Amino acid sequence: MEIRLDIFLIIVGAALVTFIPRVLPLMLLSRITIPEWGMRWLNNIPIAVMAALIAQELFIQDDKLAGFSHSAEWIAALPTFWIAIKTRSLLGTVIAGILSLMVLRFFF
Repeated sequence: MEIRLDIFLIIVGAALVTFIPRVLPLMLLSRITIPEWGMRWLNNIPIAVMAALIAQELFIQDDKLAGFSHSAEWIAALPTFWIAIKTRSLLGTVIAGILSLMVLRFFF
């Protein structure tokens, strides 16, 4: 089997591009102490990202602000939010959301 230099360089470049953004912050942040306000701010990032993903799914359709036009997603969001608040379990929330939407789409 022949190894072409250009394919090999593409693979090495892709490995570096994925490796550096993951390892460099880890190496830098392991050497410094983050203040308490910084840690509180970092703890909110996953919540903010999830809220942005959910808001985009619920409020935007065809690159326009949709509102309540696709009601199956809104109805499925209600038990999903309830499960998320009560259990604080990501797996339980995802399963509740998938099952809610699956049932709604099956019947409507």
